[in-house]
Amino acid sequence: MIDFLLIVILGVVTWCVASEGAGGAAIILISVLFSGLLAMNYFEPLAGFLERNVSSGVMSYRWDFIALLGLFAGFIALFRFVTTQISPKYIHVHPYLYEAGRWGCGLATGYITMAILLTALHTAPLPREFIGFKPERKNLFGIIAPDRQWLGFTQYVTEKIFSKSKNLVDPTTNESITLVHMFDGRTRWHDDLPGEPTEVFSSFIIRYASRREAFIRSAAGGGTPAGIKPSGGLRRNAPAGGGPAF
Repeated sequence: MIDFLLIVILGVVTWCVASEGAGGAAIILISVLFSGLLAMNYFEPLAGFLERNVSSGVMSYRWDFIALLGLFAGFIALFRFVTTQISPKYIHVHPYLYEAGRWGCGLATGYITMAILLTALHTAPLPREFIGFKPERKNLFGIIAPDRQWLGFTQYVTEKIFSKSKNLVDPTTNESITLVHMFDGRTRWHDDLPGEPTEVFSSFIIRYASRREAFIRSAAGGGTPAGIKPSGGLRRNAPAGGGPAF
């Protein structure tokens, strides 16, 4: 069922964005793209803040989902407000380019939105598997995995384009090594483990799958699985240092 829901989201968003015309669709595409990247990088610090200062316990399983979608919607609203104030009211383009632009940007916006919402489901306080959603599955008819594509894109952007880094010294060789600060990209050095500092481990999907499983067991009164902390212990998506990757 999740597959058909994703197709509905893709179709509705594509239609709505395409109705804005070529110029408007391009602006919305850029707004959604940057809103998604900003939301992905700041939702865990925000969720941690809300857990510490608003409520914890069972509610801690909900803050990630609320923070991610709340930031995504908030950034879109902000970009939408700003762009309507400064962008031209009408951009004249050739009729063929107009149709290709509005439908192309609409489809791209729909796909990005679908991917972000599918990624958000990983953080939701739901069972590990539900309505056909499985963390190990390609959740679009078993063909492609928009959530993994979006996670990979976010990691690439924070690692390559908007990267931050710090210099460390290898205690065995006394050589200076640059450790990149990225989204969902820990290395052995981030966890003070021996090994290559450039070997990147992505764990977003499996961590949140374990988190959902812990939530269901806790809600059912079965306690928390061994080694899993019920409050904030699995919120390790933020890069080493506790802050966003940007």
